[in-house]
Amino acid sequence: MSHTELPAASTVADAAKLILDGIKGDREFDAFKAASLEYSEDWQCFTGFPVVQRWNLEADAPALFEEGLRALALKAAVYELTADDRTAEIPIAVPVDEMTHAMLTQAQLLVRIAEARGISIIHQTNQEHTDYRAGGYTHDCYRLAWGEPPARYWLDHEEVVRRRGVLAGLYESIGMGRSGREHALDFAAASRGRRAVPR
Repeated sequence: MSHTELPAASTVADAAKLILDGIKGDREFDAFKAASLEYSEDWQCFTGFPVVQRWNLEADAPALFEEGLRALALKAAVYELTADDRTAEIPIAVPVDEMTHAMLTQAQLLVRIAEARGISIIHQTNQEHTDYRAGGYTHDCYRLAWGEPPARYWLDHEEVVRRRGVLAGLYESIGMGRSGREHALDFAAASRGRRAVPR
């Protein structure tokens, strides 16, 4: 993290609410939302969304879209108050961060909305922090802006690590190594009716 001092949580909350209202009030917001949710066919992720309990893409996507918007608004607010992109990369919960990736993919729409509203969208993978914890700075900012964040999506870092361990074990059992980063599946064998997963 940068050495720039973090703004008061109440100041960030006030700025984030204005930013979020501005984004939602943009004439292209509906198109942006539709495009982000349509991204569902490309939402294959082994360690982001699946850490949500009983994850269901269609049921969870609308609520998670709102959380992604709020996360982007919080980061934009910190940047607006500090002009420091490293400081603006405040901790975000893993499933919420994953949702922002789907939103960032709608580049032309998001850029136009941000420019029209005079805000900066902050995201750089090698600077982001997904070590969100209840009671931390992000939680304080969120709570002052919109009330308590939904615990279903705003999972503490330690719980995400635990759930990823569970997922990794399940993936290994079907031949998926390193949580989906490699596998030893034999697609040709499967098409011939043989076992695709090596014994």
